[in-house]
Amino acid sequence: MALCMHRQKLTPLALALAAAFALNAPAAFADDEEPPIAVPAPPKEPGQTVVHADDLDGEMNVILHAKGNVVVTRDDQKVESDWLDYYQNKNRVKAGDRFRMTRGGDVITGTTLDYNVDTYSGTGMDPVFSMARQNQTAAKPAPGAQPAKPVTLRGDGSQVDFQGQNQYRVYGSRMTTCDPGDEAWYLKSSRTDLDYNTGVGVAHNAWMQFYGVPILYSPWLDFPLNSNRKSGFLMPTFKTGSSGTEFSLPYYWNIAPNYDATITPHINVKHGNMLAGEFRYLQPDYSGRIYTEQLPKDKLTDQSRYAWSAIHSQNLGHGLTFGMDFNQVSDNNYFTDFGDQVAIASNVNLNREAWLNYALNWQGGGGNVTLRAQRYQNLTINPGSNDIPYAKMPQLTFNANQSLPSGFSANLISDLTRFDHPTLQNAERLVLYPSVSWNFDRSWGFLRPKLGVNYTHYNLDAFGANPSHVQTRTLPIFSTDAGLYFDRDTQFLGRDHLMTLEPRLFYVNIPNNKDQLSLPQFDTSLNDINFAQLFTENRYSGYDRINGANQITTALTSRFIDQSNGLERLRLAVGKRFYLKDDVTQTVNQPSSDLLLSAGGDLTREWRFDSSYQYNQQLGMTERYNAQLRYNPAAGKVASVRYRYGRYEQLDNSNNYGPMRQVDVAAQWPIARRWYAIGRYNYSFIERKPIERLAGFEYNDGCWSLRMYSQRYVTDPTTTKNAWFFQLELKGLGALGNNGVQDTLRLAVPGYTKINE
Repeated sequence: MALCMHRQKLTPLALALAAAFALNAPAAFADDEEPPIAVPAPPKEPGQTVVHADDLDGEMNVILHAKGNVVVTRDDQKVESDWLDYYQNKNRVKAGDRFRMTRGGDVITGTTLDYNVDTYSGTGMDPVFSMARQNQTAAKPAPGAQPAKPVTLRGDGSQVDFQGQNQYRVYGSRMTTCDPGDEAWYLKSSRTDLDYNTGVGVAHNAWMQFYGVPILYSPWLDFPLNSNRKSGFLMPTFKTGSSGTEFSLPYYWNIAPNYDATITPHINVKHGNMLAGEFRYLQPDYSGRIYTEQLPKDKLTDQSRYAWSAIHSQNLGHGLTFGMDFNQVSDNNYFTDFGDQVAIASNVNLNREAWLNYALNWQGGGGNVTLRAQRYQNLTINPGSNDIPYAKMPQLTFNANQSLPSGFSANLISDLTRFDHPTLQNAERLVLYPSVSWNFDRSWGFLRPKLGVNYTHYNLDAFGANPSHVQTRTLPIFSTDAGLYFDRDTQFLGRDHLMTLEPRLFYVNIPNNKDQLSLPQFDTSLNDINFAQLFTENRYSGYDRINGANQITTALTSRFIDQSNGLERLRLAVGKRFYLKDDVTQTVNQPSSDLLLSAGGDLTREWRFDSSYQYNQQLGMTERYNAQLRYNPAAGKVASVRYRYGRYEQLDNSNNYGPMRQVDVAAQWPIARRWYAIGRYNYSFIERKPIERLAGFEYNDGCWSLRMYSQRYVTDPTTTKNAWFFQLELKGLGALGNNGVQDTLRLAVPGYTKINE
């Protein structure tokens, strides 16, 4: 231990203390005073205690009394006080009439202190504390981005117990993460344990108070001190709307570093009480998730209702992997009653599949063998036969490629599937598609010819009056993809840009003179035409239909690239396919495809424009187009308008088709200091009614933020749902209100930004 004192003459006691404690007393003395003997202090070492004070006295190896501007330091600990008694043999400190303790980023002040500097333990009275910890487990910020600021937890209490390094117990505590002087909210409890080793805080008999108004009580409440996972209750959820008013309180169970579970009871006034549970697991060779919702008795239907979802993937070693995806609900109206807009739209056919995959690698090539079984639960109300997809029971595929000399490569696609349907014809189908291709790629362009043969074999079961029989189809397929790159320096919008010109040709020849109408359609549909589809061999998905083709696709793309930052300021593209021969798979043949046009780009840092246009030259009519303009000058400030037109489009999940003309306006914009308006209005000119309306506001106070808005949307031609969303987010403690609010807003408002990030 090293001691330092000011303006003290050397005495026998001081000499003894200097010898024992390496006394160091640099000071200025008058001419008539006898200067003390300077004894150099040894270099400070880990575990060494250093005491500075105006006055020091005491008994060697027993107790040291320090008064006036006392400062004690040891490693990362520092104690400042008016007076201090230091018990050397115990490394124990008693201090008052006020003290200030600093431990790393933690600062605690109070009246009296009894503390052991070895064990980091003791007691302080009337503490006022501030805990500022940088999250060590957070992801590193992106290059150029600012690192996240540490969250400061501050508060006071009647007593603090120091229970070891980074561990505190505070009695009669009030705590908040707001800045000093801001008492917007605080957590008040009879006792709070703060353990920064585990990253968990636990409050007993806790009240959450918001501007002095109690909003939540819990006899036991834990909260994160960093992003480490922990067991405990999460923030409750409130929501109301067409699905009923609901309250839920999730409990998170951190079973192990690689296992966790979330158990969530739901109290729904309209439907009844529901229990949801999720279990996740992660191992070096496998991982997965199991989720369920259980409603024993629905008040409206008087039936039990449920949902199950299970996902599993596993590496069995030696290139062998296994996976499963299973989903099931109790009835076809489940997502309509309990789901949101996204769940209703995306869950028409619930997937149920399992697969086993074996990866092969050899010199210059590789392959994959996959065995799959797949069914669906169809949720269409009053479905027809064509609404229910075929099951694949099972499907065996083998795909392989092999590099050959001089840029050539050999490829194989093979598929053997057993198709099963409750009301339609069943069959086995074998597809073999070997091909050879050549890649000639250069900086100025490319040439990629390809030659293959598609062989399809059907073994059809007896169906109705038709006996079982066999059908086959063999089609050679030749294609060539070629493109050139041209570029030059130019001026655009007053800046230096690189202008490119990229012509591309794609030729396909499939001498298909066979009538395929007698072949079944198990997994095939006609793809919509777009720029990506223009450069494919087949206009159909699946293998049941292969278009006859003697056709060439022409396209031209031009880009303006800002040379100062690499942004694509403008992209212009035009494309069209020309049919040199009629296709027997089509009931109506045309000399060419629709004309496709596209334009878009970052016109400035604030303005973004995207558009596409499809024109049917044979009918002299526009098939579809859309245009979107977005203005985003800063985070939290975005406005967009989009117009969509379709001459014949799918309008809902019930396979209803017709014309579509919609305008979609959305915005997030500051309207006053800390206040933001959010909204979306999607209107159909054909139906003369809005498809979706969303309106509300957000408020960001720094240490808390509030979001409140209402949403009304159409789920089918006869049903409209509405919902009210509320979320109160407290900095460092999480959000109180609706789960999934951020996902809903990002879907509704393109470019939406969370205002407190």
